[in-house]
Amino acid sequence: MSVDVSVVVRYRKAVTYGVHALLGALETAKAECDLRFGVTAEETAAHIAASTADRVLVLWSFYSPDAEAMAAELAAVRALADDPRVLHIAGGVHATAEPQQVIDAGWDLAAIGEGETTIVALVEALRADAPLTTVPGLAVRDADGMALRTPPAPQLPLDAFPSFPDRRRAFGPIEITRGCAYTCRFCQTPFMFGGRFRHRGVASVREHVRRMAAHGLRDVRFITPTSLSYGTQGPDPALDAVEELLAGVKEELPAGGRVFFGSFPSEIRPEHVTPEAMRLLKRYVANDNIIIGAQSGSDRVLAAAGRGHGAEPVRDAVRIAAEFGFRPNVDFIFGLPGESAEDQEASLRLAADLADLGARIHTHTFMPLPGTPWRDAEPAFIPLATMRELDRLAQRGDAYGHWRKQAEHAARLAETAKAYPRRTRRRRTTDQ
Repeated sequence: MSVDVSVVVRYRKAVTYGVHALLGALETAKAECDLRFGVTAEETAAHIAASTADRVLVLWSFYSPDAEAMAAELAAVRALADDPRVLHIAGGVHATAEPQQVIDAGWDLAAIGEGETTIVALVEALRADAPLTTVPGLAVRDADGMALRTPPAPQLPLDAFPSFPDRRRAFGPIEITRGCAYTCRFCQTPFMFGGRFRHRGVASVREHVRRMAAHGLRDVRFITPTSLSYGTQGPDPALDAVEELLAGVKEELPAGGRVFFGSFPSEIRPEHVTPEAMRLLKRYVANDNIIIGAQSGSDRVLAAAGRGHGAEPVRDAVRIAAEFGFRPNVDFIFGLPGESAEDQEASLRLAADLADLGARIHTHTFMPLPGTPWRDAEPAFIPLATMRELDRLAQRGDAYGHWRKQAEHAARLAETAKAYPRRTRRRRTTDQ
């Protein structure tokens, strides 16, 4: 006997890319079911209450800074609509890194790692009324409230699933690279997807673009941790591979179609910004800006963070990008662990110099993100003088960002890290 399954998505603008990938996986595996989107907690609860399915699976995805707010929403949804048919599952980087915290916060399940294989197997298990412990890549609430882990889900080639579903027309940027060989100590990407690059093939990208163009879309953007690393596993860009990608995309686009590469939602490493690379981009892309990850103006802090470059390549990158007509948006993180007053002054000096060269500074505050080597690290103190200088740059129009809000998130994340020590024993469904 097959069980009728309905899927309700807590659909938030901040995490649409990951949700679209899950929907694309369900479509590809022909595991689709009744699907509804809740853009608010109230709408999500209404969809749950209106469903006549035997089982209702509610999908939540969020980043670590949003975990507390999403737990409050979950409680509100449960208060409005909850019964034994309903299973709430959390996915994304936070659930992967902190499954026990997610279970304690009220979710029934946490998806660990890449979600495409897991969501397909989970829907099929619910339809067959099979034990959830047979689904790979889950943490299941045990009888005593512990997060019981199933075996990990396999990491398939990126071409195995699309970046978004076709028939539901939930389009977005095309994910061309997953994982990252640059293991920066503050970043969740290598932890979530592995410390190597997995690239989508050009043929798969072109198929994505054909489907988008068939629905009248003319702009194409990409998801990748480092744009000019496409096609390579090493530290040097493979510009031939990048050109094959961009040329192929242009061939699939209709007249007037535009390619955006190296701009949001991706970035370029500073040492990859060379005259040859910028000349290549000018031939194909429509964006007039690129995002460059600097993070600090201190060579000492950059080395401690595992960035793999110093401060001078950042200055060179901004100068080269500006010469080719791009306005650089340069990321800086203040309050990195071990950062001294002198290190912050070096960052402020570099930021001011880059602004004089035409860059805009995107300011961040260090957050001890779960799953990273700096999960338990103490953020450095940011004095009032540094705050004033950042405000001055913002008032001039040379800086932007939510660094003050991130400082609040950092305090909450630090408390969570203390409440859930890193080396807590993990319980699995089988001996491994």
